[in-house]
This record gives sequence, structure tokens and C-alpha cells, in this order.
Amino acid sequence: MKGHRDTVILLALTLVTTALAAIIAWQGYSTPLEAVSVVTGAICVWLTVKESVWNFPISLLNVTTFCIVYFQARLFADASLQIIYFVLTLAGWYFWLFGGKQRTALRIQRASMLEWLGTCAAMAIITAAYWRILRDVQGTAPVWDALTTALSLGAQWLLTRKRLENWMLWIAADVIYVPLYLYKGLYLTSILYGVFLVMATMGLFQWLATYRRQRAQVPAAPQTAEVAA
Repeated sequence: MKGHRDTVILLALTLVTTALAAIIAWQGYSTPLEAVSVVTGAICVWLTVKESVWNFPISLLNVTTFCIVYFQARLFADASLQIIYFVLTLAGWYFWLFGGKQRTALRIQRASMLEWLGTCAAMAIITAAYWRILRDVQGTAPVWDALTTALSLGAQWLLTRKRLENWMLWIAADVIYVPLYLYKGLYLTSILYGVFLVMATMGLFQWLATYRRQRAQVPAAPQTAEVAA
């Protein structure tokens, strides 16, 4: 029952986002390209929450259109981020299909402590590096742009490896993205990231439930028979 309810909510959010994108673009408050980016983005997150591998081809279209939108808005870090997303999306498509044991489909896993610490360290370095670059090229909101770039890259990497913690980073990034895009006048994109925030929260709980079910289904290791005295 809960799974059916969540599916209905995700579908409703996707349909509402699509309708808003069409209306706002028709009224001239958004470009058609931004509207396409918003719709494909909502569909992509929905499919990711449902663990559908079809999120990857939709994601390739999404990052291509968003790259152009962000470049036109002078959000250079976000524009360059889409190129890296493109590569990581291709890698994720492969890993989800063949990254499990003996080239089977990848299952949801928790990130190891080493992987988590490595991801956090990489995000800190990326934030510092991007901030200096964006400051020099006079990009808009360089600190927040750099931070969301680092969070998104860390989240995308963990998503590529189907790690549960990817949703935590997406949630953190979305909390910053919503006001950032409002400030930039990308109202439709800001609404989209508000929807992403809800979807990412649902994704965290759905993946956590799936992870716990998978762990419960793992057969216990056979115990060694005791040697008779």
C-alpha cells in the first residue's frame, strides 16, 4: 500500500511539474529549453527513485539541455557540471546493469567509511577550486555555485555506484539550489529543485526500505557443526 501511495505521489509531482513548465514557458517567463530541462529532470528523478535504469537515457538529454540553460545564465560551474554529469551518467548506466557480482545488476549498498570520507574530501577540494575559478571569471554567487557543484558531483558519483548516501547529498544540494535559482531569476528551475527536494527525500526512504529488505533476504552463513566430544 505504501509503495503504491509513493508511486502515485511521484507521478503527481512529475505531472504537476510538467504542467507548470508548459504554462510558465507559454506565458513567456521561461524559455522552451528550460521547460524541456525541467520536465526531463523531473522524469529522471522519478525513475531514479524507482530504481529504473531508464533514468540514464533521460538524464543524458536533461544534462545536455541544462548545460545550455546554465551557460546562458552565467552559472558557469553548473554548466560545466553537466558535462561531467554526462560522463558519470554513461558510467552509471553501465554499473547499474553490470556492476554487481559476476556482472549482474547492481544492488543498493551503503557507502563504506573510506568511500564516504573520500567523497567528502573530494567535495571540499572541488568547492575550494571552483570558488577561486568562479571568483576570477566573475561568476554569479561563486561560493554557493561552487558548493552546490561539489555536492552534486559527490551525489552523482554515489548514485553511479548505487550508494544509499547519494540522496543525502542531493537533499543538501537542493536546499541551496532553490533560493539560488530564485536569486538568478530562474523561477521555473527553482520550482523544479523544490520538487527534487521532495523526491530526493522520498528516494532516501524508499531506497533505505529496499536496502533493509535486501539485507533481510540474505541467507545466514551456515554454522559449523560441533565436533562430538
